[in-house]
Amino acid sequence: MSVPAWLSWFEPSWGLLSDFSFYYPLFMSYLWMIGAIHYFFRYERRPTRDVAKPPRLPAYPKVSVVVPCYNEQDQVQEVIASLMDLRYPNYNVVAVNDGSSDRTGALLDQLNTIYPKLRVIHLARNQGKAIALNTGCQLTDAEFVVCIDGDAILDPCSLDWLMLHMESPRVGAVTGNPRVRTRSTLLGRIQVGEFSSIIGLIKRAQRTYGRLFTISGVVSCFRQQSLRDVGYWSPNMLTEDVDISWKLQARHWDVRFEPRALCWILMPETLRGLWRQRLRWAMGGSQVLLLNFRRMLSWRQRRMWPVYIEFTTSVVWAYSMAALIALWFWGTVLGLAVPYTVPTVLPRWTGVVVGTTCLLQVGLSLVLDSRYDKGLKRHYFWMIWYPLVYWLLNVATTIVAVPRVLWRGRGKRARWKSPDRGLRPQN
Repeated sequence: MSVPAWLSWFEPSWGLLSDFSFYYPLFMSYLWMIGAIHYFFRYERRPTRDVAKPPRLPAYPKVSVVVPCYNEQDQVQEVIASLMDLRYPNYNVVAVNDGSSDRTGALLDQLNTIYPKLRVIHLARNQGKAIALNTGCQLTDAEFVVCIDGDAILDPCSLDWLMLHMESPRVGAVTGNPRVRTRSTLLGRIQVGEFSSIIGLIKRAQRTYGRLFTISGVVSCFRQQSLRDVGYWSPNMLTEDVDISWKLQARHWDVRFEPRALCWILMPETLRGLWRQRLRWAMGGSQVLLLNFRRMLSWRQRRMWPVYIEFTTSVVWAYSMAALIALWFWGTVLGLAVPYTVPTVLPRWTGVVVGTTCLLQVGLSLVLDSRYDKGLKRHYFWMIWYPLVYWLLNVATTIVAVPRVLWRGRGKRARWKSPDRGLRPQN
């Protein structure tokens, strides 16, 4: 059977495509590891390793913890109660009920009678997380705000660690270190390692190279002056945390990562919930990528070029992987004539290299984070499944996300969707 003419046109490029698809993630993995090691020795090793003993601050300005809530009746009591145990001496809590259709509003009103530090704001109708954040931040007199999700449990010392960075007037935002507490399934255990080996490692590396792609929407501290400078959060962005990160850095505010500011979160433990979450992340990243294209042509934004190029290349990689998977399917499964079969092009030691690199990256990240998250190392060998589960998931979500973002209207407001909170949260 002869190779179709249209497919043979691309034959000279298949070798380059396969080399790029195989070597790019390996290159990025070692780049992240080098950056994370540098970050550890430059920033993380001092002044203290003990999360429970943050250094004393010269002053303790007022901080408002803003909690946007939409249909959080199962979590809101636990979250608010945990916020009352923070060790920072000068703070209050602002809970914004964004038109919830369940008992969230009623529960917040009950909690308001118990906790003097709590202030509750009710929005008449659901308007989206960005509007809830904007409302909470603008209705407080605190010059610093810490924004968390409605299911997030802050470590008692997290505010101290975040505010440590705010001593520098150049710092506009500091993102904390989310830790997964849903660990009852294979997906949950893999995400424990993922938040260290991918998210934590990348943030350390990007901080070393100068700019963060995104702060974590589940736990971040902001200077009100910086938020006013960029016009707060944009209601039409699918991932408001990515958008605010780029807006701040485009205005030359410094955005930092603090690994000792821990925040315990719930994550999906079903494939459907994981797919919906990662598709939204991929769409939000693609949306920011397209929105900032012209801005990135400016020499003044050159410090953002590395993270822009990194994300753009990752999108190209996803489509390259999809092309190779399609080629393998046509030739191996359907038995159709193709220029070559994928297994004969990739090196025979592919699996060994990918597996070894994955375990090396995870091992390094767990060493870095195990000082804060006790018992983390027991999830190490679950991460051998990471390339199979998440590489394929990232490819699929990117393939779907890019055309959806291109067809989506610019002015369409992003709305809340009830997330998959996992099966059995374990503290």
